[in-house]
Amino acid sequence: MRIRVLADKASAGHAAAEQAAEALRTELRAQASARIVAATGASQFEFLEALTAAPGIDWARVELFHLDEYVGLSVSHPASFRKYLWERLITKTGITQHYLLDGEGDAQTVVETIGKELLVRPVDLAFVGIGENGHLAFNDPPADFETDEPYIVVELDEACRQQQVNEGWFATVADVPRRAISLSVRQMLRAKQIIGIVPEERKAQAVKKCFEAEVSPYAPASILRRHGNVTIYLDRASASLLSPHTIARYQLAPK
Repeated sequence: MRIRVLADKASAGHAAAEQAAEALRTELRAQASARIVAATGASQFEFLEALTAAPGIDWARVELFHLDEYVGLSVSHPASFRKYLWERLITKTGITQHYLLDGEGDAQTVVETIGKELLVRPVDLAFVGIGENGHLAFNDPPADFETDEPYIVVELDEACRQQQVNEGWFATVADVPRRAISLSVRQMLRAKQIIGIVPEERKAQAVKKCFEAEVSPYAPASILRRHGNVTIYLDRASASLLSPHTIARYQLAPK
C-alpha cells in the first residue's frame, strides 16, 4: 500500500484522478474493456470532477459497477447513490455499460443479479473512500471479512448514519435508511488496483486507526493494507494524526 499526502482536498482529488485516468488508459490499451467500481459521497466530488474531464479515456469501453446503495431509497432522493453516479459520472462520460444497485427493488434479488454480473470477470480499478467509523463501502464495524458473496445486505450503524446527516444528505438520523446493499470486503480486495480518496479532518481518526492499529473488522478499511496494489490519497487534515513514521513508511512503499 502507498499513501500520498497532498495539501488539501482539491489537490488530493486531482492527484488521485491523474493516477486513475492513466490506469484506465493502460487497461484499455491492453484489453477490450475495463471494469471499475466507483464510490460516492462528499469525499469524491473533486476526484470525479477531475476524472471525468481527463482526456484520452474511451468511456464507451468502460463497465461501471456500483459500490453501495441504501435499501428503500428513491432514485430521486438527493442522497441516492444511483442519482449521484448518473449526475457525476455516467452522464458526464457517456458510460453505457453500468450495473447500478436498485435500492427500491427486492434487496436479495438485486444482490444476486448484480453479483452474478460482477463475477463474470475481475474488476480492474476500484475507487473507494473511508467512512468516519472506518467503514469500507457500507461495511461498518465489525465488518464481515469472511463472506465470499460479491454483494451483501448490511445494517448501518449509528456513526455511519450520523455521517450522512453531517454531510447534508439527510435532515435527521431518523431519515437515514437502516439497511444498505454493499460490495463485500473480499470482493473489493479482488480488484486489480484500488485507489482511495480520503480527505478532511473528520476522517483523521479513522485514518489513524486503519493505518496504524492492527488490521481488524473493527477498522474495516485496515484490510486495504493486505492488498498488493493500493494507493490512498489524503490531505493534510485527514493525515494530521498519522505519525511521521507511518507516513514515511507508506510513502516509500511500492504502488
